[in-house]
Amino acid sequence: MIRMAVILLTLVISNEVAADIYKFTDADGHVYYTNINVPRHGMYRRIIKTKIFHYPNNYRSNYTGKVRSFSGANKRRFAELIEQAAFRYQVDAKLVHAVIQTESAYNSTVQSPKGAVGLMQLMPDTARRFGVTDRNDPDQNIDGGTRYLKHLIKLFDPNLDLAVAAYNAGENAVIKYNNSIPPYPETQNYVKQVLALYKR
Repeated sequence: MIRMAVILLTLVISNEVAADIYKFTDADGHVYYTNINVPRHGMYRRIIKTKIFHYPNNYRSNYTGKVRSFSGANKRRFAELIEQAAFRYQVDAKLVHAVIQTESAYNSTVQSPKGAVGLMQLMPDTARRFGVTDRNDPDQNIDGGTRYLKHLIKLFDPNLDLAVAAYNAGENAVIKYNNSIPPYPETQNYVKQVLALYKR
């Protein structure tokens, strides 16, 4: 029974948007599972139907769901800029570090498939909104990202979880789900990782 539960869980999380699960039992009593939406074998029966999540247009994170390794040299290189921005906007520097490690692993040149750029993975609209003219410039990127983080902290005060979720999925997504963490697996994992790094 435990083994079956593990198999089902693995199939469900193998697709972060949707994963219907189908089951087939052959004549010898062997049980087979698949998450292929239209199994080629007509004897499969759907046993789990999952909800399809529609990600917002500004869903932009470079976050992979894995703990990102980073260069200690890069962390030290940007530490002063992080401290300055954190002081300027009255955000805990440890939180800024946690976001940067999760977003970019202190890689100032990284760009996500969605077009987010730099240490704090700023999208063009967010950059413009918070006065960033060059997202590739670490100083501007950290300043704009920290300013945005401060905006979210104030918006969702006192719930830091929601501020972090909004940094990943967008504030409108958090509001859409009645001020709760959106049901996107990536965002839920993102919040856990950022807060784990922050509280470490």
